[in-house]
Amino acid sequence: MNWDDLRIFLSVARQGTLSSAAKSLRIDPATVGRRIERLEREMDAVLFVKSPQGYVPTSAGERLAKHAEAAEQSMMGALQEVRGATEEGLTGTIRVGAPDGCATFLLPHVTQRIMASNPGLDIQIVALPRVFNLSKREADMAIGVSRPTSGRLRLQKIADYALHLAASEDYLARHPITERAALKDHRVVGYIPDMIFDRELDYLADMGLTHVDFASNLVSVQLGWLRAGAGIGVVHDFALPDAPELELLFPDDLHLTRTFWLIRHADDARVSRLNRFAALLTEELRAEIAARA
Repeated sequence: MNWDDLRIFLSVARQGTLSSAAKSLRIDPATVGRRIERLEREMDAVLFVKSPQGYVPTSAGERLAKHAEAAEQSMMGALQEVRGATEEGLTGTIRVGAPDGCATFLLPHVTQRIMASNPGLDIQIVALPRVFNLSKREADMAIGVSRPTSGRLRLQKIADYALHLAASEDYLARHPITERAALKDHRVVGYIPDMIFDRELDYLADMGLTHVDFASNLVSVQLGWLRAGAGIGVVHDFALPDAPELELLFPDDLHLTRTFWLIRHADDARVSRLNRFAALLTEELRAEIAARA
């Protein structure tokens, strides 16, 4: 069996279409189709069925995918050893998926320190307000705000973090808030309600606020509105050092606690390079969150 055929098979299984797989592999879609047909003849099995959604693995395809992923991990481990992923330092490229709040306010500091000690390492941060699909290798690992309930994944708690209700000094000078009952009378900054991809991000409901006047799917935009004096909203405590003009509202009574989790594909346990990076990332994130508390 040809490893290159397996690599193409995995890409189609993950991407769902010949064109998407071809783009990620940087080859022609017709070539992808021919290689899949050749693999099916060699295996004497139908590996995909075509549907309106694209190419869907059959039961035989799903069984092959498990073995192909194991072979992929072995190949990756061998390449990393040959390319110098030694105890002297990590090398190559590692992609990390993260919620935009973490990606904006924490990961730049954290990854800079990691790369300073590992000059041969390249780090890519993908900041998207959604859950990452590690099975499709959208990232080597991801940071999430809730525990995944499905998939062959490894999960590790990174740290808890706090959030508080806040507004700018300018806003509070114009609209003083002296009692909690008055919060409902103020303009609220928060997420677009129908774009909240995780229950853990539904901060305002937990604060007793239901209407959002200034809404964005990005934490950085929400923080920009608060700093501009648009209204009141929930802020990550670790973002406060970057927004000194914000004041907390009823900090002893109105606060939330959430958790960051490091999520990895189960098969990556055999890849020492990713294990070492995950340990560094977890350690540095914990330190950064504590320093910004």
